Amino acid sequence: MAAVIYSLCAITSAVCAWLLVRAYLGTSSRLLLWSSICFVGLTLNNVALWLDKIVLPQTDLTILRTSIGLLATLVLLYGLIWEES
Repeated sequence: MAAVIYSLCAITSAVCAWLLVRAYLGTSSRLLLWSSICFVGLTLNNVALWLDKIVLPQTDLTILRTSIGLLATLVLLYGLIWEES
């Protein structure tokens, strides 16, 4: 059951990233760029979670997962603070 939940989370964040990238390519809004980069990172974070818990349960990927999530969030934070409309 956990594999299904982790997979659905990764798929959902990938779909969100794809929609944000598509919207950015249509409008060239800088906020959409930072949001799409963030969601690509969150997708990688969910894939790392899936690998950590399902594929490689004997290996601890907590630091990798946390680093990816932190970097993705920092990218969005940068875009929200420093980009002007």
